[in-house]
Amino acid sequence: MTLPRQTRPAATLALGATALLLASGVTAPAHAAPSPRPAAAGSLPAVTPVAETAPLFDDEEGGNANADDPAIWRNAADPARSLVIATAKEGGLRVYDLDAAQVQALPAPAGPGPDDAPGRFNNVDLVHGMPLTAGPADIAVVTDRGNDRLRVYRIDRNRPDRPLTDITDPAASPVFSADQAEINDQRTAYGLATWTDPATGRSYALVSRRHETTVALLELVATPGGTVGYRKIRSLDLPASFRMPNGASWTPCAEPGERPQIEGMVVDPATGTLYAGQEDVGIWRVRADLGGRPQLVDKVREYGVPATYDEQTEECVAGADPGYGGRRLSADVEGLTLITEPDGDGYLMASSQGDNTFAFYDRELEDGNEYEAGLRITARSREIDGSEECDGAAALNQPLGPKFPHGLLVVQDGHDAPHDGERTATNFKFVDLGKVMSRIDD
Repeated sequence: MTLPRQTRPAATLALGATALLLASGVTAPAHAAPSPRPAAAGSLPAVTPVAETAPLFDDEEGGNANADDPAIWRNAADPARSLVIATAKEGGLRVYDLDAAQVQALPAPAGPGPDDAPGRFNNVDLVHGMPLTAGPADIAVVTDRGNDRLRVYRIDRNRPDRPLTDITDPAASPVFSADQAEINDQRTAYGLATWTDPATGRSYALVSRRHETTVALLELVATPGGTVGYRKIRSLDLPASFRMPNGASWTPCAEPGERPQIEGMVVDPATGTLYAGQEDVGIWRVRADLGGRPQLVDKVREYGVPATYDEQTEECVAGADPGYGGRRLSADVEGLTLITEPDGDGYLMASSQGDNTFAFYDRELEDGNEYEAGLRITARSREIDGSEECDGAAALNQPLGPKFPHGLLVVQDGHDAPHDGERTATNFKFVDLGKVMSRIDD
């Protein structure tokens, strides 16, 4: 079986088994015992989008724009005028209204020289009430993978046609790289989740590193000039290799020199828990301050499958499945988001790219983040298709005016039909969160 890096089929399903991890201080899944076979992806319940954004094209004509990760900002004064802020990689940042119409586009900053990597916006998250010189403000924080920095934008509800303003501290330094040569190698800032510590009121960004297993905790710092910078507090390295129940060591297959990276991340503010998706491994949870022991909540089906990288085809050729993987996710695991409920319950949602589905886990730690349901997002019409190979997702379970009175789910679509063909077309789908909740609560 040959597994391309981005479009791998699901591995053969088999009974799960608890894996002993090589890295010290890491705990295996608490609920790794065998469970009944899940429903096939095609038989899962489905919802359809209400609207979609215009396609972005990842070519020179389209400005090398590629939809990736969304965040939902609620306008407390007028919820119907809330916004979706989304990354477009080299295409920078896009802002949409609740009709999925674009209201603002901000370019990614260029590299310092013509031969240096260009700016590339990967992930976005929000901080509410950040204390700035002029008073508290809501801000959008973005990982600029191209320049290995965080970019920060103030959100102004009184400027509906230009709601975002760049307030990044010009002195902000690279997150991971020592110099421009390292930045150009692009082992740079990648995934992102923000978190405000209720005990101190301080806000942080948790940032993963491309092609590495590192997650860094950065404190966001307001400057006297009204800008926002950051300082690194600590970092954590998740495992790159794992010991299987049969005693063998397993490392996820990748191009030479690449380690199993993390991208999708979200923090549950109620418990101060970070959930991080290691793309070829599964979903981890750990304290948002990066203390304590990481625990593997669930594994991808391909976990433990031996594979060899073929340099000619640039694909991973897989061997026999030993049956150590999970049962709900197909690599890559991406797009983590939190759906909160007023009673403190809710769900952790994850994009299962390999089979174009979404998995929902119980938010409550005492229930071990138990798997609850699966869902597909399918085509509404020829013009509004579903979501395939979803990279990023964001959910907000609050009323957003008459269009989304029960909240909103926004997901990236990696193949926007009917536009995706000779040109790579991506976009974002807007889904009624109330419909999602009714399907997964059935």
